[in-house]
Amino acid sequence: SFAYFTIKDRLPQILTRVIDTLHRHKNEFFEEHGEKGVEAEKRAISFLSKLRNELQTDKPVTPLEDELPDAALWNQYLDYQRNLSNGNGEPSWFQSPWLYVECYMYRRIQAALAQNPPIENFDVFKEGKAQSFFESQEAVIALCTYFQELLKNIKDLDEKQLQEELFKLLQVSLWGNKCDLSFSAGEDRSQKSSPLQSLENLIPYILVNDMEKLWSLLVNAKKRNTEKSNVRVDIILDNAGFELLSDLVLADFLLSSKLADEVHFHGKSIPWYVSDTTKHDFNWTIKQLQSANHMWMSRCGINWEGNLKKGVWVYRDHMFWTLPHDFSSMAEVAPDLYADLQKSNLLLFKGDLNYRKLTGDRKWEYTVPFHQALNKFHPAPLCSLRTLKSDTQVGLKPGQGEQIQASEPEWMVNGKYGVVQFDAAV
Repeated sequence: SFAYFTIKDRLPQILTRVIDTLHRHKNEFFEEHGEKGVEAEKRAISFLSKLRNELQTDKPVTPLEDELPDAALWNQYLDYQRNLSNGNGEPSWFQSPWLYVECYMYRRIQAALAQNPPIENFDVFKEGKAQSFFESQEAVIALCTYFQELLKNIKDLDEKQLQEELFKLLQVSLWGNKCDLSFSAGEDRSQKSSPLQSLENLIPYILVNDMEKLWSLLVNAKKRNTEKSNVRVDIILDNAGFELLSDLVLADFLLSSKLADEVHFHGKSIPWYVSDTTKHDFNWTIKQLQSANHMWMSRCGINWEGNLKKGVWVYRDHMFWTLPHDFSSMAEVAPDLYADLQKSNLLLFKGDLNYRKLTGDRKWEYTVPFHQALNKFHPAPLCSLRTLKSDTQVGLKPGQGEQIQASEPEWMVNGKYGVVQFDAAV
């Protein structure tokens, strides 16, 4: 299965790159922290080399030994996996659910640093994320320019035109999800050209297209909205780099068009899946735009900094997003987060990992309804914007999956197809 090749080939590659990154920063650690920094780097590398060996030789998954606040939850989850294995011994790297061991690897990378101060706050993926952003400059400029031109006459757009613009920016955000560094094991996946020009040609590759439903939800929320209640949209982020920029433009459009009054962004509290957005990445991106010597890029950055200051944009992270649990257990494991999401009018879940966690990462029949696969996770109306990079997909029409499979065996994992898949949460 795709899961097998991911664990066998991609994850060891990612660990090798992490080890290499730490090694290359040895001098920096020495300059900042002296011998202590170098010692910490050596210990972290030895920890990660051991981890890579455990993975490649299918050793049992071991409990976490660090002091981070989520360690107990991870270790409880390991016990839960032990009970699932029906007495077949310990869960191991190749004998466990893919979602679990993949998340576990990233958490162990975090442990390697957390247990080795003074380099505990070093983000081993930061360079790759920054590089991906800079390599997408052309696309960034094209999108910022398009958007700032759009803002000039956004007040004059009629409902039909607003809908068209929303659909365009939803698609840019959808296809922005192709820029995923964990999928390419850290190889360059940046968006080189303007994403707006190819949208028309990509429509046939959207397998489930519920954009109309999103539009009517937002328009109706606006109409029902009294002075007292704000329309709130939450974006559960995926990758930093160009994808994050496409999400920020979409969020700004929602505010500027008055389709929403506030947007809440949810990122990761630790470096995750190579290119996932952390608070540092979020702030760094806005700073990069502000200081760009391109008029429309800096205008975007300045406006977005303003949105954060005014509180119409809110960034938050929660450790639940970097736990191995699928979302159907959020209400039990993170009731505070679930209660917060219930205040939203619309949840937009970006990307493949979120889709896997929404659907429990099971090998569903393609025609199983999305609502059913969510397994009672319904805090608010939600929509997944995702390009397919793993072999789980629900909510297709009868025969649709089989038809594509016949001509394209890799269709579920090559990032060529996407979904804008909505569930009304009723």
